Amino acid sequence: MLEAIVPITIAALSGLGVMFNRTSARIHEHDKRMDSIELKVAERYITRAEVTQSMKRFEEHFVRIESKIDNLFNRK
Repeated sequence: MLEAIVPITIAALSGLGVMFNRTSARIHEHDKRMDSIELKVAERYITRAEVTQSMKRFEEHFVRIESKIDNLFNRK
């Protein structure tokens, strides 16, 4: 009886080890893919600080335009 249990246990543990190794390799591969996607996203899009800075510049320009328009209407 013991002679049958030992090989079955070794085979089961070996099978679990192979499955764990394959799963770990897949997780590692997906992790690399996610890192490359994060890098591509970081290269393509601007940060929130850059958007805020651009919006402030637009607002300053609009204020200048509004004041010039107001000056034109006040002259007449």
